[in-house]
Amino acid sequence: MRILRADDLTRAASMSEMIDAMRAAFIELSAGRAAAPQRLALDVESHAGVTLVMPAYLQAAESLTVKIVSVHARNPELGLPLIHGLVLAIDPATGRARALIDGGSLTAMRTGAASGLAADLLARADADTAALFGAGRQAQTQLAAVCAVRKIRRVFLYAPHRTSVDRFISAMSASLPGVELIAAATASAAVRDADIVCTATTSKTPVFEGADLKPGVHINAVGSFKPEVREIDAATIARASKIVVDERASALAEAGDLIQAINEGVLRSEDIYAEIGEIAAGRRLGRESESEITFFKSVGNAVQDAAAAALLTARAESMNLGVEIDI
Repeated sequence: MRILRADDLTRAASMSEMIDAMRAAFIELSAGRAAAPQRLALDVESHAGVTLVMPAYLQAAESLTVKIVSVHARNPELGLPLIHGLVLAIDPATGRARALIDGGSLTAMRTGAASGLAADLLARADADTAALFGAGRQAQTQLAAVCAVRKIRRVFLYAPHRTSVDRFISAMSASLPGVELIAAATASAAVRDADIVCTATTSKTPVFEGADLKPGVHINAVGSFKPEVREIDAATIARASKIVVDERASALAEAGDLIQAINEGVLRSEDIYAEIGEIAAGRRLGRESESEITFFKSVGNAVQDAAAAALLTARAESMNLGVEIDI
């Protein structure tokens, strides 16, 4: 079995390659050709955490995986990553364990890549200004993915603590030459001129006001994945002409941004326009006008882990990355 660490993953595949892997995975999911039971969520309320167990099988990619991932809201205060996890890649033909992969890094890569795919399909072709809420590892891959599909020249960053934004800018500047990273003083200032907005936070309440969005904006929301938590307000949902999800069933069960809007009478479940895989496959249209507001909500799906693991494991084997062990 091969052990793959975070630095192995960044060497194994580019963000553009990961976006292509997500495209194929979501097409399979929406076509009913993927096996991905709804994940098991175990709340660890005394420690402000939740542990998720997520199996999936992608027959087209011949990828069978099980991910165990823990999200602990207090970790950043302790100087620890918000997310820890492991992905076990299994040979579907024999059941043999093929690789054990750093789940936190894989999750960040595949989540960013899903937003990159959504931006590619739904954002304006001339989008050059982005707003980013959050300053952790997920935010880094959100930004990298958007920059992989659009010629972004400036990004407004907002988080409650300015020091975290400053650290984020320092960490990301070298990898994004030609992109101006700007610390926004307020949430309103961050979104006012944005063509693409990405939210990757642990906030339980909306992080910006929908009234501040300009026509033609595309929003990626990936931070919340519980019914009682929302990053996006009802005004944004009401203004969106296309609401797109990773998977309808899981979104309606877990996406507080949508569930709470439904409970408030702002949205009906049938108002969800499409799954992202339906648009990627050409079965539904993406953006149809320069002025429409589009919204992609992702709670994450195990097929993303299976697709990412297939790409990363195959590449690591060909490049001899990681460490081989016998168990």
